[in-house]
Amino acid sequence: MIKVKLIKHTEQPEKTVAMAARLCYSPCGAEELEEKMTDEQVEKLVQKIISMGHASTMEHVTFTFAIEGISRVLSHQLVRHRIASYSQQSQRYVSEHDFEYILPPSIAQNPQAKEKFTSLMDTIRKTYDELANMNIPKEDARYVLANATETKILATFNARSLLNFFSLRCCNRAQWEIREMAYLMLAEVKKVAPLLFKNAGASCVRTGRCPEGAMTCGKLQEMLKLREK
Repeated sequence: MIKVKLIKHTEQPEKTVAMAARLCYSPCGAEELEEKMTDEQVEKLVQKIISMGHASTMEHVTFTFAIEGISRVLSHQLVRHRIASYSQQSQRYVSEHDFEYILPPSIAQNPQAKEKFTSLMDTIRKTYDELANMNIPKEDARYVLANATETKILATFNARSLLNFFSLRCCNRAQWEIREMAYLMLAEVKKVAPLLFKNAGASCVRTGRCPEGAMTCGKLQEMLKLREK
């Protein structure tokens, strides 16, 4: 089961974004602007920034997530989002004798496939242990581990990068595991920055149209209803 927790973020993220935007057009300094800006002014300015697509000021706020219960399959996809920082549990230094693994739903629902999958995981565990007993270094024994092996990661994104991440990974065409994680991350940031992430999600949720063309999932109206939640 995927676990996502927002463990750290920029204080007053929406005010920081609004202050950065106002600074570009004000003779006042950032400290003075911070003191003068009301909640109402912050809300209006953030909404204007988002509607105009002027997202550079969102790069001043960051969000750090502690993520567990994901596979190496997911982490390989995650690090493709390069404008972010990652720290991942090392298979070189951390023993994987009793590693957990992620079982895809399609396999879990098929008894024959599930039996083959779990049998293979048991074989891999046994082989890993046997290699360790031969004094093979962990950094080499890990070569037998599966992509399904559970991993943990700390990830830090700025708000602009997160919006891009959500537009790609909340899409119905995204791989199921990273899509599930993306929605959990989105739920976390909405708690602390509801204005910044009001319409965040798949590209169709943000723009009202699907960019996938012939590859569309065909569920545009269903996806648009997410705006109301």
